[in-house]
Amino acid sequence: MTVLDIAGDARRAFDTLKSGGIAIFPVDVGYTIAGGSQHSLQRIFKAKGRAPTKLNAMVGDMAIHRSLHRLPARESAMVAAIAEEYNLPLGVIAPYDTSHPLIRKLDPAALAGSSLDGTIAMLVNAGPLHAELCRLSREEVFPIFGSSANLTNTGTKFRVQDIPQELTSIADTVIDHGLRKYHLYQRSATLINFATMEVVRQGSCYELIADVLARHFDVQLPADRAASALQTRPTANAAWIAGQARNDSPHPVMQAPVPQ
Repeated sequence: MTVLDIAGDARRAFDTLKSGGIAIFPVDVGYTIAGGSQHSLQRIFKAKGRAPTKLNAMVGDMAIHRSLHRLPARESAMVAAIAEEYNLPLGVIAPYDTSHPLIRKLDPAALAGSSLDGTIAMLVNAGPLHAELCRLSREEVFPIFGSSANLTNTGTKFRVQDIPQELTSIADTVIDHGLRKYHLYQRSATLINFATMEVVRQGSCYELIADVLARHFDVQLPADRAASALQTRPTANAAWIAGQARNDSPHPVMQAPVPQ
């Protein structure tokens, strides 16, 4: 017996997007809100209070990444090692093929709000529903772009009940798969520009990604700021852990203490 209908839920979200609507759906690094048209993406931006300089990310798998992104062999191998061999979620920023069928489907305004200096950000390897949405995107040649289902600068949401009403109220479809896999990080996906090897965001699994790049490619990423803060405050951390253990909420979500 199965409790999740991955194919059915992905189809519901995808059909909503393809008809120009708004969908909220789960990925391993939190909940995503996506729009199927420039109009719906603009509605999301307005509801989130998102600055025009903030860009959408593409929902993609490794097949889409390989056909759309343009990277040298070594950087391509880095992405493959992280996402496929080590099975980690990853936000990949890289130059893209402007003639790709998925890009040609985009409204020029939507492309402008989802690309920067000839690069596109793409979330890869983010769970089974994400993978099914990517398959539908590829087979039906319909690009999916979105962002975290949160208000600007309020943190990633890992349960549907934590998503602000301002966003759930504009969504035509909401897929609820409960608490997300990497909720303990309290961060969205790690984002790396593989054209420059710049870390744009230290996110979920950052220390694991850094270890893969250091051991196999001799690439040293910057230290994880959040981890460093935890290591320098052992007393506060112990109190925080004890407090979490006493939390009688049916669904406690751990949050790291804020560095002073």
